[in-house]
Amino acid sequence: MKTEQHASGSVRIHALFKRVALPVLCLALAAGCLSGFTRNANAAEAPKIVFLYSAPVGDAGWGFAHEKARREVQAKFGARIQTQAIDNVADGPDSERVVREAVSQGAKMIVGTSFGYMDPMQHVAVDEPQVKFEHASGYKTAQNMRTFNSRIYEGYYLAGVVAGSMTKTNVLGFVGAVPIPEVIRNLNSFTLGAQSVNPAVTTRIVWTNEWFNPPRETDAANSLINAGADVLMQNTASPAVLQVAQVRGKRAFGVYSDMTAYAPKASLGSAIINWTPYYTYAVQGYLDGTWKTGSSLWGVKEGSVDLVSLASDVPAATRTKLDHVKESIKAGTFAVWTGPVFDQAGKEVLSKGTRATDAYLDSINFLVKGVEGRLPGK
Repeated sequence: MKTEQHASGSVRIHALFKRVALPVLCLALAAGCLSGFTRNANAAEAPKIVFLYSAPVGDAGWGFAHEKARREVQAKFGARIQTQAIDNVADGPDSERVVREAVSQGAKMIVGTSFGYMDPMQHVAVDEPQVKFEHASGYKTAQNMRTFNSRIYEGYYLAGVVAGSMTKTNVLGFVGAVPIPEVIRNLNSFTLGAQSVNPAVTTRIVWTNEWFNPPRETDAANSLINAGADVLMQNTASPAVLQVAQVRGKRAFGVYSDMTAYAPKASLGSAIINWTPYYTYAVQGYLDGTWKTGSSLWGVKEGSVDLVSLASDVPAATRTKLDHVKESIKAGTFAVWTGPVFDQAGKEVLSKGTRATDAYLDSINFLVKGVEGRLPGK
């Protein structure tokens, strides 16, 4: 790792993000490389399932969490399926071309893991009714296209509980990727979690407008620290924010996968997504003929979301609080988004005692009271 100290007091980190050591089969699919293609003795009969990632898989973050689940599902079903992964597939028209190419090569199911794949995948789904499409984080469906996501906002809430108990400045920082409802929901949930144990907390936000751009994430993290934040969280795909926190002597969280190894002194824990339960469900549904369109959100209750690798200095009272929240979510006696909830202007956006529906959560376009900053275009 190379670091540079700037006159402003910020630190720029240039890290080499390792690629997961996968057996690679590179096909002529433009931006991406078709990798991790698992063949077996029944390859001619086993359905091909292709996973699309928008960034390098690396060994941490959003894409890595999906890739880890792909491998685990392949191992679980063995010779009954063949799986492939294509990384570095850009959002938009290029992703449609890659999807069509994968279908032309025999894919029976396409799993798209970027919000920007939504329209391209739907276009192909209409033309290829015999193929099943699974789209992460989107909201558009078709007869043969289903959407899915995790309730990672529950993990952000748990991280907020820790952040609110650990901050010394009462200023938290959040590096936001793209301001879609999912990201806004995570930012707000993080703030609500912190406020549940420390009402004096505020959260400052800086947007990168990209899912994966370590230099921008680094600059954003430095900006937040310079503005007084001493605990950072992010919705971006690399561990850059966590690394900046360690260099600057602050604390932060990993997200999507366990990022502790990147900055063990700074890490307070990682809000992770375990996609294996959902992918097992999706593949099993395809194999036994019960697959059907719809939308799914799985979280702590289903074993898909957790806060792991808590730092040793997280207080016992905070750990007890975390355990209580998780058990209450599993039991159905607590929901993160339960009113009253107020927006930045003090307007009640969720009335007292009301639990937000999934439709409500999928359309959030406001920032809660205590978040400093604004949504682009507002």
